[in-house]
Amino acid sequence: MTPQAKQKLDNLFEAFSIIAGGRYVYLCDMKEDISRWSEKAVEYFDLPNVYMENAGGIWAEHIHPDDRESYEKSIQEIFEGKSGNHDMQYRAKAKDNTYAVCTCRGVVIRDENGEALYFGGVIQNHGLLSYIDTVTGLRSLYGFFDDLKSVFWKHEKSTILLLGLTNFSNINDIYGYTYGNSVLRSLGNLIQSKFANCGATYRMDGTKFAVISHTLDGDGMIEVYKKIQETVMHDYFVEDERISLSLNAGIVVTDNFDITTETVYCCLKYAYAESKNKKLGEAVIFDDSLSDDSRLYIEKLNVIRNSVAENCKGFFLCYQPIMDAETEELKGMEALIRWKSDDYGTVPPIQFIPVLEQDTLFPELGKWILRQAMEDGKLLLQKYPDFIMNVNLSYAQLEKSTFVSEVLQILEETGFPPENLCLEITERCRILDMSILKNMFKAFREHGIRLALDDFGTGFSSLGLLREIPVDTVKIDREYVKDVEKSKSDQNTVQFISELAESFEAEVCVEGVETAEMRDFLKKYHVSSLQGYYYSKPIPMDEFIQKYIAG
Repeated sequence: MTPQAKQKLDNLFEAFSIIAGGRYVYLCDMKEDISRWSEKAVEYFDLPNVYMENAGGIWAEHIHPDDRESYEKSIQEIFEGKSGNHDMQYRAKAKDNTYAVCTCRGVVIRDENGEALYFGGVIQNHGLLSYIDTVTGLRSLYGFFDDLKSVFWKHEKSTILLLGLTNFSNINDIYGYTYGNSVLRSLGNLIQSKFANCGATYRMDGTKFAVISHTLDGDGMIEVYKKIQETVMHDYFVEDERISLSLNAGIVVTDNFDITTETVYCCLKYAYAESKNKKLGEAVIFDDSLSDDSRLYIEKLNVIRNSVAENCKGFFLCYQPIMDAETEELKGMEALIRWKSDDYGTVPPIQFIPVLEQDTLFPELGKWILRQAMEDGKLLLQKYPDFIMNVNLSYAQLEKSTFVSEVLQILEETGFPPENLCLEITERCRILDMSILKNMFKAFREHGIRLALDDFGTGFSSLGLLREIPVDTVKIDREYVKDVEKSKSDQNTVQFISELAESFEAEVCVEGVETAEMRDFLKKYHVSSLQGYYYSKPIPMDEFIQKYIAG
């Protein structure tokens, strides 16, 4: 290698080192096949020298045999001119003969005529960090967030996949936890191999994995996921045992760097939940399903999420009256959350609650709703002493072991009577441990707090939940009454649910009452209360007071 060529190599190497951020730098003169590597890499992996001929071949000998083929294929494509970049994760042997998980990224530098001159990049040695999952050897959840922050800092458009197993507890129950860990290791290796040259793989919490790719778009990510899904569903062997695994996947494409990594992760978990609960494991890309513009939507979610952290700034409650079916006097009201800002106007809950439920911040919003509803509810008790305040609960609140004590504390601090509070749950709570739910609701009832089962009949688990948990009120979803005046099936449904609720000693509230004709028709059934736009749309508290107290 001529002194002039060496000087150019060194100059470029120094430039790479400035932006490496503590990672190992490598740079190869592709004509001479002479490379320069970081001194720390040479020391850690016991390489021959900082200057090496055929560095790609030397490095290949350090790569784990199971990862070597993918690495060699990528390097071959680089030197044959078939590819201009290198982005993969593999295990490399250190001088103490242990393997460290590494992420390697590189690009080809060309002259003005397009001829390849240099191949250079950086290697992140994850073995030096504490962010390694001990079961799979992959980067952990903490490493995922670390790398995602790096993506945002560098403004790199990325596609992120969250992939996980369904009913993995069955494998642990049948084969034991040691074998279960072997399954997770095997699946982690499979995911890593499938994304070898197009993304970095991470072990997340529980039985979930993630991939961050800078080269695949959403459709490309789905294509690789489908291959993994097909592999583990049929003829998949772990330690000579044939098993079948069911997967779910959520995907987010990031090209907006003014939002937080926590917001992205929240959207990712929402898409994953949609895959698991509604799409039978089909990959779901977080897009414009809840808004007209997915980019604007994620920006809006980011602002709303930050508002929760800022003492629920911008949130307010509206209230919809619940009327006695016989007297049509005010019986109670349901608290409904809204959010408003100068930039986005008033945002309905359907656009943020389903996603924020996946966020660790959501219980804080839930507590704010409870406290505000109780403070507002006290204003009606003097005129309506039997008035009931209905507040919706999320499974994200119920899964907290401290939730009962938090509700009781808010009741004490606000002075709101527990017997005037009704907590509404939906069948989604079925995903939680039933014994824990039973104990929780038993504690609520012992303090006089009422319970309602909302949206009854919209899912498969409503009847089972009614059998397991004694509730005071069953709320019939508006879908079952919108054609009740002319639909025999709707009439039969209302009759069936009202008789069923009566057998469980529960009252019946019908939602979605839109007209006087609907009201009159529904009164024929064993219904105790009515709720809907015929009486009032959800309105702010000052309007509610004007209508039902001052008026």
